[in-house]
Amino acid sequence: MNEKAGEVFSIGKDNAPIPGCTISKKVSGGKNSIMYFSLAENTDISAEIYPYSKFIITADGDVTVYGDSFRHQLSAGDCILTPTDIPIGIRTSKGAVYTEICMRRDDIMNDAVKAGTIFRLADLVPYQDGKIVNMDVMHNEHMKFVVMAFDEGTGLAEHAAPGEALIFALDGDGIIGYERKEHPVKAGENFHFAKGGLHYVKAVSRFKMALLLTLE
Repeated sequence: MNEKAGEVFSIGKDNAPIPGCTISKKVSGGKNSIMYFSLAENTDISAEIYPYSKFIITADGDVTVYGDSFRHQLSAGDCILTPTDIPIGIRTSKGAVYTEICMRRDDIMNDAVKAGTIFRLADLVPYQDGKIVNMDVMHNEHMKFVVMAFDEGTGLAEHAAPGEALIFALDGDGIIGYERKEHPVKAGENFHFAKGGLHYVKAVSRFKMALLLTLE
């Protein structure tokens, strides 16, 4: 994964748009490629037909996902799974940064996610007193995307990652322990585990996060 490991960062702040330009950065290849996109104000990625869905997670700014018969405007924290086999374009008037995950036809999607509908990852799982709530949003043999809700004081014991993982902090405050060092993390921030990296999670307050695990 083309991302720094072992420190808190921000996809939105670290990939600021350049005036007049669109920028793409490949984070991970393979069957489910992961890309960051930075679009300057008044830029447009013209509509094209793709044989796969784009899972878009908006980090900063506002972006419009459009096709022949639909138009959806996303703000920071909003997500959408695009339909396949129809023209899909992306444009912005104010500038935007987002993560795009390539989702193939045979990937297993949770019924809570409907193509062409805006949603927020933090809204997919509820908090429950004294518990950790998990939802598999999508998965295949090479990738798993999970959303987790931690009640205050709960957490995951230290363990090693079987692949590389990208964390999206969605709500509240937590601590990520990585290779025996603690890293406070809050909503809107990110973290990368290298394969085999020892890590744990503790919820300082009620805390939600998404975990994108790659197993290429």
